[in-house]
Amino acid sequence: MRYDSITDAIGDTPLVRIDPAVTGLRHIDLYAKLEMLNPFGSVKDRAAWTMTRDALPAAVERGDTIVELSSGNTAKALALIAGMHGLPFKSVTNRMKVPEVKDLLLLLGAEIEELPGRTECLDPTDVDDPLTRIHRMLSEADSGYLHTDQYYSPLNLEAHLTGTGPEILRDLGGRAPDHFIACVGTAGSSTGVASVLRAHNPEVEVVGLVAHKSDFIPGIRTIDEVHEVGLFDPATYDTIASVTADEAIDGMLTLIRRCGILAGPTGGGALHGALRHLRVVDEESGPEGEQGEQGEERRTAVFIVCDRAESYLSYVRQRRPELLNRPARPNSLATLAPSEVEAARSLDVDAARRWIAEESPLVVDLRGPFAYAALHIEGSINIVDELFDELLHGGLPFGASRPVLLACPVGEKSVRYAALLTRMGHRDVRSLAGGVIGWRDAGAPLVRD
Repeated sequence: MRYDSITDAIGDTPLVRIDPAVTGLRHIDLYAKLEMLNPFGSVKDRAAWTMTRDALPAAVERGDTIVELSSGNTAKALALIAGMHGLPFKSVTNRMKVPEVKDLLLLLGAEIEELPGRTECLDPTDVDDPLTRIHRMLSEADSGYLHTDQYYSPLNLEAHLTGTGPEILRDLGGRAPDHFIACVGTAGSSTGVASVLRAHNPEVEVVGLVAHKSDFIPGIRTIDEVHEVGLFDPATYDTIASVTADEAIDGMLTLIRRCGILAGPTGGGALHGALRHLRVVDEESGPEGEQGEQGEERRTAVFIVCDRAESYLSYVRQRRPELLNRPARPNSLATLAPSEVEAARSLDVDAARRWIAEESPLVVDLRGPFAYAALHIEGSINIVDELFDELLHGGLPFGASRPVLLACPVGEKSVRYAALLTRMGHRDVRSLAGGVIGWRDAGAPLVRD
């Protein structure tokens, strides 16, 4: 197959049936849309090219810088497109959480600008957030930037309305799948594909998958974060369910080892969430070989494999070191039982303020340094969660009897660390319920560096 440009190779990715011996499904055929096979390596190739294609001639003439609030696959695709057209690319973010992605962006010639933000992702509704102000500045006319704006641009949806969705219909012989299972990041692919499938068949069931509150899965937002995305509409989804980092890695292993698909953790999370949902539907379809009262055909379901495994080896190494022949890490969050987390002590904002005033605990803010610099609880110290995680492998990082209050963005990760410290012998460690966001929303005072 011959192309005049690498961008001509974007799209037309394979739709591959997952072996029923792997899925265990008797009445449902599950298909993977292999967006990892786009030329730049991910589903974001489509959006990146669609968001820039028509604007590039004028941007080249002006000498604009292409810029996006992204620390992942969108940034990677845009950096390559910018380089092809002789333009610089800048990634604006408040935290690069995957080292391989940051290194790759630098290799591609991207400029990475890490700016303060109150939370771990852009919240466009928070008008005082420095990252939000940057977002608005980039969108102004004559700014010197071609701001692709993946969180709000209708072209993000257009990439899937005209490409991904119609391709799925075509490859299923013109029939929409009965179920579409999609991880939710910017919500571009899930919303765009769902719109196409439902226009063809309004009965298509759409399942949205988000990351569990206390977990980080590259490319998937938590249920708290996803409401901050301009393209997200909860009405798109019949069901929204969460997957954990461990479940995403388990699904990733299944795709790699059983299916020969070099998927990253987002695809793994999609597979896990799909099978968990579809096995219930399958069980309700009756015994094997039974077609139902009206002799219906086998049902079909589709999920998207967003990107590849190679960029996430450090992510796997940190969470499942045994998979890479590394010794299991002591004192890690992965070893916690649910009962330990439930038993951890949490304080609401009012109780936390009283405790700080009466007992002067050490307040540890686990957010990134830029979020901490933007706004934090007065007197707190900043130990980024990755560093805090490393400290715990060597034992308790402070005296066992010293009172400690842990704070993170929304209180989910801090309560897990409180549970771990309690197991390790700390006598009085508590978590700030609702996190720094809850503190802010309660009108409690915050200071900035």
